[in-house]
Amino acid sequence: MHLKSINIENFRGYKNKTSMDFNDLTAIVGKNDIGKSTILEALDIFFNDGKGLIRIDKDDVNIECQNNGNFDISISLIFDELPGTIVIDTANETTLKKEYLLNDTEDLEIVKIFNRSTVKTYVKAIHPKNDKCSELLTKKNGDLKKIVEELGLSCDKTKNAEMRAAIWNHYNGDLQLGVSDLDVGSKDGDMKSIWTKLKTFLPYYSLFQSDRKNSDGDDEVQDPLKEAVKQIMLEEGIKSKLNEVANSVKTKLQEVSNSTLRKLQELNPQIADSLHPNIPDTESLKWSDVFKGLSIYGDGGIPINKRGSGVRRLVLISFFRAEAEKRMTEENNPSIIYAIEEPETSQHKEHQRLLITALKSIAKRPNAQIIITTHSSDIVKQLTFEDIRLLLKENDGVTVKRVQQGCLPYPSLNEVNYKAFNDISEEYHNELYGYLQSCAVEENSNNEKQKDFDNWLVGKNNAISKNKRWSRVRGNICDCTGQTYIRNFIHHPENSNNILYSIDELKISIEKMVKIAMDMQV
Repeated sequence: MHLKSINIENFRGYKNKTSMDFNDLTAIVGKNDIGKSTILEALDIFFNDGKGLIRIDKDDVNIECQNNGNFDISISLIFDELPGTIVIDTANETTLKKEYLLNDTEDLEIVKIFNRSTVKTYVKAIHPKNDKCSELLTKKNGDLKKIVEELGLSCDKTKNAEMRAAIWNHYNGDLQLGVSDLDVGSKDGDMKSIWTKLKTFLPYYSLFQSDRKNSDGDDEVQDPLKEAVKQIMLEEGIKSKLNEVANSVKTKLQEVSNSTLRKLQELNPQIADSLHPNIPDTESLKWSDVFKGLSIYGDGGIPINKRGSGVRRLVLISFFRAEAEKRMTEENNPSIIYAIEEPETSQHKEHQRLLITALKSIAKRPNAQIIITTHSSDIVKQLTFEDIRLLLKENDGVTVKRVQQGCLPYPSLNEVNYKAFNDISEEYHNELYGYLQSCAVEENSNNEKQKDFDNWLVGKNNAISKNKRWSRVRGNICDCTGQTYIRNFIHHPENSNNILYSIDELKISIEKMVKIAMDMQV
């Protein structure tokens, strides 16, 4: 199954119901502390019922809702690319559509309500509401037989799915279909069995947090192989074999000890009686210490824990991916969702580009999705507009918006920040200036020259004039627009002949270039 969207309500900063849809690769952007990580953690809570990496507690309830007496945190996921059939047992094959378990878009919608220590799970579906056939999924075989016989229907009475289909078909036209919350915890009928089967089709969700296991002293960061040893030692097969070895060694040691004491008894009974072998219990043995010197070494014999934080983090992300895929295989999940907070952390720009290229490649696989949060312009530039979700504070809550193309023909975090938060940056000025210059050169190759491009800017916006004077390093002075003056200042920090522009000048310069770009799109 493929994760299509999430709905969150009454969870931390998400007071009102907030929805976000997902692509194969989805990047969540927005200001700090706006709720980007909350989305990833809500997914972890959903897939692990609040008992996984992220533990849910009373402080996760939105404070305003809590003050109003509402303690129900709602997290619901919608899935598409659903299994064709579901085999409840060897004699009971059915489909989600036949069982009226799909929502109005014919997707599977699963709702989980967390209230303190309890979790209730529902399937929200367009389901029959006619009292005569509304609760068939909770009825046992005998009850279904009785209804079938009373209605005089002909069907295989050994298969609950076929009896339900026959009953619903009988009331076709009067099913009174409507939105229903179907409790998957029902102990009667097939609802619980269907849910048990459905869970085997859910993706495996793996969350990599930017601030978890990320200090230099953490074993996982120091060397992922050391962390792997700990996990391997916990596997039942390995533990069984190690216990067998330990018991054999313990038996041999006991024999050596006993024979030694017997010989000592012959020489000095008093000393022999005062000595007792102290052999540790098998369970107390620290097998991981056997691999104490284990590490990944690079050129020159430098271990991974002595490498830079960027290299360590790259190795750690690779370890995270390898472990996630291993667990997906072991737990027999058909697909996987990688959720990674700020993959750019501690990474050089080139590594950022390589990393996002790798993640994009993974997202193209039929059984994988990638969800990231990011503050990196370099990462955003490699994405499509469809991949980006922007979080904004609006109307006393958080709003999720798809990023639309603005002035620039490619996704730009600088432009997103400008449009969403009125964030004025030199980087956005650079991008706008370079884009407009390329447009000017397309019109006339001579516009590549500074004075000709300045004339082009003046001709495109009558609010722009050549009212600034730029002094070159050698003292030559030329008249230029405010846009070129700022561009030159950014690109030539070694030139101390000119006065630094103000933030207001930077803001006005950007606004004037934005107007040109927007006018050109009309």
